[in-house]
Amino acid sequence: MAGLGPFEPAPYLAVGVSGGADSMALAWLADRWARAHGGRIICLIVDHGLRPEAAGDAVGTAAHLASQGIAAEIIRLDGLEPGPDLAARARAGRYAALEAACAARGVLHLLVAHHAADQAETIIMRMLAGSDSDGLAGMAALVARSQISLLRPLLAVAPAALRALLREIGWKWVEDPSNRDPRWQRALLRGLRRDSAGTGPAMRALVAAAARRGQDRAVRARATADELAAKVAFFPEGFAVLAPGPISVAALRAVLLVIGGRRYAPSATQLTQIAAAPRPCTIACVRLLPAGRLGPAGAMLVVRERAAEPSGELSRPGLPFAVRRTISAHRDGVFVPPTPAT
Repeated sequence: MAGLGPFEPAPYLAVGVSGGADSMALAWLADRWARAHGGRIICLIVDHGLRPEAAGDAVGTAAHLASQGIAAEIIRLDGLEPGPDLAARARAGRYAALEAACAARGVLHLLVAHHAADQAETIIMRMLAGSDSDGLAGMAALVARSQISLLRPLLAVAPAALRALLREIGWKWVEDPSNRDPRWQRALLRGLRRDSAGTGPAMRALVAAAARRGQDRAVRARATADELAAKVAFFPEGFAVLAPGPISVAALRAVLLVIGGRRYAPSATQLTQIAAAPRPCTIACVRLLPAGRLGPAGAMLVVRERAAEPSGELSRPGLPFAVRRTISAHRDGVFVPPTPAT
């Protein structure tokens, strides 16, 4: 936990708990850590409603935690239906519900129980998907979300050690059968893995490599943040102004994600030429336009494309007049000189 702070003087932490061995071990560890620092935790148990037994498992888990003096609440997700991308939809719904619950309770830190075997499986899945070096760094130990910090303190811990801890303290856990369902890629990889304890040399090597890549990713992220601070001015109305001259692909990708409101940005191949010499164009639901009076010569205005803005860019009340004027002067990517004032 020491490297995941800073934390407030009396930390109030939330722990995402499924009832499985990993999250139950995390609940015990987090509770001890919080109490030692004058704080407390609350366990948030998400019932996806996908198994008939899930509701009973959630109630039993909450009751056990309460018997140990640990606060627990159950969050039920409604509307998840079987079908394509069920795992992804369930994950997105779970994190959204957990983040909302933390915000409602004034909790700044959410802990989840991903461990070393989860990290290794993630790396293998990303290798199969053709991820770049950032993807092969695996899951980050700390992720800043919109309202909370998502913390993964167990990424270097083998799952066998967590189960050994629960047996030592006499805690029971729930086994979710979906974790062994070969229809899911992660469960399939888990079934193929001979090192079920997560302590073998291959597992250790994958996790160590991920840690090194993660450190490199953090260095690049800091460099990108410094570049954004120096070259990009973001405005709360939803637009940005790029300083004249080239910008790195990573920084341009970050600008497109923020302004476009999308989860994924174009690939580095698509962005390389634009980053080297920013020019008027439309990409990833974002328009780049000459900034005009909004910046020095050569600066670029970055604004969400009209088609991606339900109310239309020009009618969006939050945009300053100078931005709307600049957009009006560049219809369909063609510069139209503003009509001189009379």
